Amino acid sequence: MSVYVDSISKSFDSTKVFENVSFEVNPGEIVCIKGKSGEGKTTLLRCLNNLEQIDGGKIIIDGVDISKEKDYRIIGQMIGMVFQSFNLFPHLSVMENLLIAPMYLKKDNEDKIRLRAMELIKTLEIEGKENMYPYQLSGGQKQRVAIARACMLNPTVLCFDEPTSALDNETTKQIGKVIRRLANEGMAIIIVTHDEAFVDEIGERVLTMKNGNLKEEILKF
Repeated sequence: MSVYVDSISKSFDSTKVFENVSFEVNPGEIVCIKGKSGEGKTTLLRCLNNLEQIDGGKIIIDGVDISKEKDYRIIGQMIGMVFQSFNLFPHLSVMENLLIAPMYLKKDNEDKIRLRAMELIKTLEIEGKENMYPYQLSGGQKQRVAIARACMLNPTVLCFDEPTSALDNETTKQIGKVIRRLANEGMAIIIVTHDEAFVDEIGERVLTMKNGNLKEEILKF
């Protein structure tokens, strides 16, 4: 399996966000986590990416307990995150946004990194946008750039936080096709969303977060 989450808990001071949450995600699987606002869905994703420290439990990716890993550069090569607000660097072009992490990590030589970026730009159908800046892009284009950037390090797992919140119906369908394509290539996908229609359309397994617990609700065969 790609991801094994074992009995993790998270609190902020005296406020419990979730407790003893466990689930698994296999390679090529799309798992949606839904729930009302304030249930802790985004915090859960941030814990998976080690952006927040868990209070207990384990997060295993490809056999490595990343909850004990202190070097975020290592974690970033195993699990990627597409943020709700995209979090693109506003002063960098599309191409520069894609290049910055792998160049910093010296993931490969520059020619190969640029080739990887161009492959993702083509796959995500944002050709011609390479020299544009985030303010020049539509919401759907920003989402595609954010996905491309998260894929530059070829992570095992890709997490999405409310990927359809700023998108119209047609763009949502297009992003759904992109996510399925990534899953078909073997990437494990975890999506946090309150968009019930999107969950019904794309979720292969659906988990619901409520009152600090996570419960499997739907299993599609």
